[in-house]
Amino acid sequence: MRSTIAVTGVTGFIGKHIVEKLLRQGFRVRALTRKPRTSATDHLVWVAGALEDRRALDELVRGAECIIHCAGQVRGADEDTFISCNVSGSVRLMQAAQESGSCRRFLFISSLAARSPQLSWYANSKHVAEQKLAAMSSPVSLGIFRPTAVYGPGDKELRPVFTWLLRGFLPCLGDPASRLSFLHVSDLSEAVCQWVMQPGAEAGPVELCDGIKGGYSWQRLQELGSAIRGKPVNLISIPLPLLKLAAGFSTLTHRFVGKDPMLTHSKIRELTHRDWSASNARAYECLDWKPEVSLERALREGLF
Repeated sequence: MRSTIAVTGVTGFIGKHIVEKLLRQGFRVRALTRKPRTSATDHLVWVAGALEDRRALDELVRGAECIIHCAGQVRGADEDTFISCNVSGSVRLMQAAQESGSCRRFLFISSLAARSPQLSWYANSKHVAEQKLAAMSSPVSLGIFRPTAVYGPGDKELRPVFTWLLRGFLPCLGDPASRLSFLHVSDLSEAVCQWVMQPGAEAGPVELCDGIKGGYSWQRLQELGSAIRGKPVNLISIPLPLLKLAAGFSTLTHRFVGKDPMLTHSKIRELTHRDWSASNARAYECLDWKPEVSLERALREGLF
């Protein structure tokens, strides 16, 4: 029997895949959840609570040798919403790890956006969280992953884009020559498992992508879609004023229904950034890992 891993964000898209991978590898998992769960097994224990609840965090990390921190705020109408979860919540979790007596390693699933904190509230919150965790990580060693745009089964954000691409329409945000990068969730899950199984793999931040050098431009995505479907793909540029109008409408309507919006003026700066290419160079140095699923393969085989 392998060691016990504490995981946050288990009910989210990425966290769910990571836990499934850990369980298949024989690890025991303690999983934080806001809603009571009844599917506990000898290998999977649910801990009721949230990042705001220090007692729940103490229970989560009890007996765990390692923590995988996937939980994060991706929607919000103001900066405080992101700071409260992504920064303060991460700090509380690290404090619980330090005081647990069992935890030796902490992997923070950050974001490629953290390298450009000026772009959005989300990007800044991930950047600040990285800095604060790095400053307090001793005696718990810290790893930081910066995955780029993650997609795969269960993803609700990129799946519509890829579906429309294969139908012949590709909405373009910003400059068509902007660089993008992607990562299949199965490759991210494998990278996490490799980090867990390699005690010396503490270097960070580590960028993760599908390994395509230079990433993809919107024009390259258009070409891929055309080649796969055997028909032209229409690249539809969305004007910035229209994006801003949509962001204002989204913020207003979500405020009315009491929910956090995804599209805000802050998010637009992030979405239209000219360079979201990534490099796996550091990941190859510190992990026994290489991505298996390119975006072209995923589109051809329906792996999204």
